[in-house]
Amino acid sequence: MPKLTDTQLIVLSKAAERAGCALPLPASLQRSKGAASRVVKSLQKQGLLQERPATLKEETWREDNKDQRLTLVITPEGLQAIGVDPEENNHANADAADSTAASPAASVRPGTKQALLIALLQRKEGASLGEIGEATGWQPHSVRGAISGALKKKLGLSIASEKVEGRGRVYRIHAGA
Repeated sequence: MPKLTDTQLIVLSKAAERAGCALPLPASLQRSKGAASRVVKSLQKQGLLQERPATLKEETWREDNKDQRLTLVITPEGLQAIGVDPEENNHANADAADSTAASPAASVRPGTKQALLIALLQRKEGASLGEIGEATGWQPHSVRGAISGALKKKLGLSIASEKVEGRGRVYRIHAGA
């Protein structure tokens, strides 16, 4: 079993409590980026923490060279290092994972046109091709491509559409997604 500092133990313990997500880091580490980086790199080197793409609702640790948001999660070895059985922790955190299951596995950066598209589709009334095009500046074929490619295939969202009198075809993110 690796020898861990108090700070490393706190980071791992909090991650175990939060369905595996190590963020946010303790306040003492948030004040010093250098200290936070050293603690995280040490835990990663020992195989106790790892990076993975962040969902829409998760905090971001850093962005990779392709601008993909990454978060930090505890590994099964990290759970064992703090005396938590990985199997028991998976069952204990199943409910917490269910609450984030609706979030796509891939991430969407806030402030992007894709984030705007998702926000429009999450509205109760949804959005028509014209409304989306006006908000994003995209042509109708680009809107349809973003919906079928980025949202459905890449992010795994379920998109429903229906014809609405006076608005045309209206798209929305399906409530079950």
